[in-house]
Amino acid sequence: MSVPTSTSTATATATASGSVRPVRPVRSVLAGAAACGALLLGAVVAVPSVASAAPEPPAAPVASAAPAASPASVTVDPVGLIAPDGRRVTLSGTYRCTDASGPVLVGSSVRQEPAVTRYGVGGTRAQCDGRTHRWENTGSVPSDALKAGAADVEVTLVELRPVGGLPLPLFHASLRQDITLDRG
Repeated sequence: MSVPTSTSTATATATASGSVRPVRPVRSVLAGAAACGALLLGAVVAVPSVASAAPEPPAAPVASAAPAASPASVTVDPVGLIAPDGRRVTLSGTYRCTDASGPVLVGSSVRQEPAVTRYGVGGTRAQCDGRTHRWENTGSVPSDALKAGAADVEVTLVELRPVGGLPLPLFHASLRQDITLDRG
């Protein structure tokens, strides 16, 4: 029998043996699910940068799909494009994955100093057949949010793996890299 307890920084659950284990806050799980849903719909999402958010204490793993069975990789091209009006951004690179039982997406986001907001830039459905493929994501950002110059890009290869009828995110690969945005 579990008895919920709380601490000032995280939620914990006391087990029948009396030990206490941290439980990941529901808000962060829901945020991850919402981001995956937005990628499926091809929406552009602006989220606070991880660097700006208050750090969460380490938490015990929550129910998730099994780890990826084989290595996966993702790359980002060193140059991205920003439209002359500054509202459309295109990022690209390569990915490789295998052994997916659910839909796999290549999601990307971009940020420029000194801002702390990351802007989601589209999403591409991945084909996990063990071969290297190109990806390209294009999305709109608020006017004047980005300009030509140095930028920080994060790209993630995430599978929505069905577990007990519920699609849970399984991260196959992730990369954060500095690039240059050029007017295109």
